[in-house]
Amino acid sequence: MKITRRETLILGSAATALGLAGIAPAAAAEGDMVDTTKLMAPAGGIEDHVLGDEAATVTVIEYASPTCPHCANFHNNIYPAFKTEYIDSGKVRFILRPFVRNVLDAAVFMLADAAGPDGYHNVIETYFRTMETWATSETPRDAILKIAMELGFTQESFEAALTNQELFTAMEAMREQALNEFGLTGTPTFYVNGKTLTGDKTLEQLAAEIDPLLT
Repeated sequence: MKITRRETLILGSAATALGLAGIAPAAAAEGDMVDTTKLMAPAGGIEDHVLGDEAATVTVIEYASPTCPHCANFHNNIYPAFKTEYIDSGKVRFILRPFVRNVLDAAVFMLADAAGPDGYHNVIETYFRTMETWATSETPRDAILKIAMELGFTQESFEAALTNQELFTAMEAMREQALNEFGLTGTPTFYVNGKTLTGDKTLEQLAAEIDPLLT
């Protein structure tokens, strides 16, 4: 999904808008290489939730937005096979990073973080599967809460997760780094050992980039 200024919202009463004013003048194109040292040092101090073998020769990083239909399509229809073939087999180390475009994206990633390392990916995948329910709701907060409670959150833990201002600020920093240093222009964006792959990708397209790197 391409990024536009209309995506900007404010989380609750937070003073910082989710603005996109810092978009790099030269956006990264398909196939461009990103400095892997910077790529592996995400801004904001957010700890990556890594899946797969830490010693894998290939690292795939995805910047995703829970309200992005292209991201949902990937995670609902392509990711399960990708996980089986590449992550579970130990061929790839996979990292999913927040790219927060709006208040709903922020809420989902805050809930995922609150779920801890064991629940992080399950929370995100659940919201991708149910995106058409909560993202289009006239009362999205209520819809997000209902799903959160099905995942084991209480009203109190839900409220606590969504008032984590430190995490919110860190996600903003991560987003600005992706825009300004990596030239990200939309979601999903993948980096395969630092190589930029933009937009929808099939399993075959990912395999064409990953397989030659396996040793």
